[in-house]
This record gives sequence, C-alpha cells and structure tokens, in this order.
Amino acid sequence: MAFPWWGRASLPDMTVTESGDFRRGAALFARSEWWEAHEAWERPWLTARGDDRAFLQALILLAAALHKRWAHGSLTHRNYDKALRYLDTLPGAYAGVDLARLRADVWDALRGPARPEAGHPALHAPGGGPFPA
Repeated sequence: MAFPWWGRASLPDMTVTESGDFRRGAALFARSEWWEAHEAWERPWLTARGDDRAFLQALILLAAALHKRWAHGSLTHRNYDKALRYLDTLPGAYAGVDLARLRADVWDALRGPARPEAGHPALHAPGGGPFPA
C-alpha cells in the first residue's frame, strides 16, 4: 500500500527517529505544542511495526494526555495510563530516547499546578542530553 506523502509503503533504511516527521514532532513536543506533535507522529506510526509502533503509540498518547490536561483542563489521566501499557513493553531507553525520564517528566507535568514551561517535558537522549543530539 502506498501513502501519498511518501510515495511508498515504508522507508526501509531509516530508523523511526530519523524521519523528518518524528524530529518535527519532537521539536513541537519540546515547545509544548502537544497536539501538533501528536499529529506529526501519526504519519510514521501509520507504517511502523513492532516495537517502533509501540514507541510511537506511547509518544502520541503522552502528547494527547498533556494536551487534554493543559488545553481542556482534564484531570483524568486515561491517555497517560494507555501510554504506560506501551511503554511497559519497551526498555527504559528506546531509539535514542530516554523513555524512563520522559515517563516521569510527563507524569510530573500532568500533576503540576500550572502549565509547564516550554522545554518541559521534552525528549532526551539517555544520559540527559537533548534529543535529537
């Protein structure tokens, strides 16, 4: 099946985090543009398989949880809880992203009394450096 934005079903020699859509989503997420990050990550999610798909699904759900909390005032954490189900299938770091830190940072942002400043939460490389490096 071919998709019009790529002209082919997959990008065989590209890792999930190397795609332009993924990197754009990471930048949007860091700027607290969570809904837009969610939208950017949906493109690679459509053709992802296995752990890559679980990784992208978790990120999409984390972005949706933050958006619902800070754009709509929702105090429920259903999307965060759904994201955990995917994160639990992955190691603490995956595809160059520190998922353990992201999980904790998003939880803190959801429970905080005020909307987080841009740059928090954000994707980080294992060891604390910014993602992408």
